[in-house]
Amino acid sequence: MTVPILKLNPVFRLQWEPAQDAHVLLYPEGMVQLNQSAGEILKRCDGMRDIDALIADLQQAFNAQDIGGEVRSFVAEAEQRGWLEAVR
Repeated sequence: MTVPILKLNPVFRLQWEPAQDAHVLLYPEGMVQLNQSAGEILKRCDGMRDIDALIADLQQAFNAQDIGGEVRSFVAEAEQRGWLEAVR
């Protein structure tokens, strides 16, 4: 089974919004304010790494362990919402 490589759907733009002190997803109909974890995960959905590499990067960056389940859950939700799409 091939592990998908994900990227942000081009309809959305991820950016830091200083006024809200948060990452946001901008799209033609509006904006979604993200919590810190969601912003960090989506920043790494760059079309270059699979979910396992994304989790490893997050664990190293934040000195965190056992976050795979939570990251996979969020990524699945983001795919359902149309925020992410598979490159392969």
